[in-house]
Amino acid sequence: MAPRIVILPGDGIGPEIMQAAITVLGGLGEFTLEEHAFGGASIDAHGTALTEETLAACRSADAVLLAAVGGPKWDTTDPAAPRPEQGLLGLRQGLGLFANLRPVRPLAALYDASPLRRERIEGTDLLVVRELTGGIYFGARGRRDGDAFDTCTYSVPEIERIAEVAFDAARRRSGAGAPARDGDARPRVTSIDKANVLETSRLWRETVVRVHAHHADVALDHLLVDNAAMQLVARPAAFDVLLTENLFGDILSDEAAMLTGSIGMLPSASLGAGGPGLFEPVHGSAPDIAGQGVANPLALLLSVALMLRHGLSREAEAAAVESAVNGALQTGLRTRDLGGQATTSEATRAVLSLIN
Repeated sequence: MAPRIVILPGDGIGPEIMQAAITVLGGLGEFTLEEHAFGGASIDAHGTALTEETLAACRSADAVLLAAVGGPKWDTTDPAAPRPEQGLLGLRQGLGLFANLRPVRPLAALYDASPLRRERIEGTDLLVVRELTGGIYFGARGRRDGDAFDTCTYSVPEIERIAEVAFDAARRRSGAGAPARDGDARPRVTSIDKANVLETSRLWRETVVRVHAHHADVALDHLLVDNAAMQLVARPAAFDVLLTENLFGDILSDEAAMLTGSIGMLPSASLGAGGPGLFEPVHGSAPDIAGQGVANPLALLLSVALMLRHGLSREAEAAAVESAVNGALQTGLRTRDLGGQATTSEATRAVLSLIN
């Protein structure tokens, strides 16, 4: 039976790059695709960013592929008004997706597209493991007597399960990540927190240290989030796996994305303890270029590769997509965000032509 994939084109450039993903999937084999409105498009059609029907369809699928959500049309400071991003948070909660994986590996063909010098990013191959369903994004919030509040909370079980994901990921990546440090050749997890100020970060650090006791084959160190932000720019190749809570991971993964030369190149996978995963590019909906046919589809195509690998257990097809993207860039393919003129359809055809 063909794998069943729910596709969520979303907003802005979402429908354009989703068409690229559909085209590439068609070149890989047989898949059953089911499309649903999501984000702003769902607000316009149904008054909510995520309908119960869409959530039910996602729960029963083998994987969920999302393009992009959001845009100025739905921007508001009214706390009662629906926002596209609420659909994303609701989908993560509804599917139990607590772990977000964002690989950051600048391709050699794009070294010169990075805002950092080539010698600074050469050899960078890191993975951001971000906790996705806790922290300040899901805490109590509101306004009262001229004050506003957002509450950040974490429980020990929430921290334990994301720490386990990070240590397991480091072990699987052994040999692919950062170089040995101080003679220690073990894979390494760097846990990011703000333990000098925040109580949630102190609990985070204590819990990660305790979980690490069962993973002696993986090295562990800690960085305060502000220092981590600096070190990502100063020495990105020194990192292997970065373990972060929700808010810090949101910010740092976008910073790390620019090491690749464009946020349009970074894929992500959101996974839970079971059931379908959610696969999406890190970039936004880019409403300023929507409808022009110039959006870079490569991050979504690389997200398709993550879906094939982590969601559908199809390693050969995943590797084929990644090899095709790399090959297209090696032959000179450049979309506008990478300093070139290739259109969305031209980029799609270039990748498809290299898939064996």
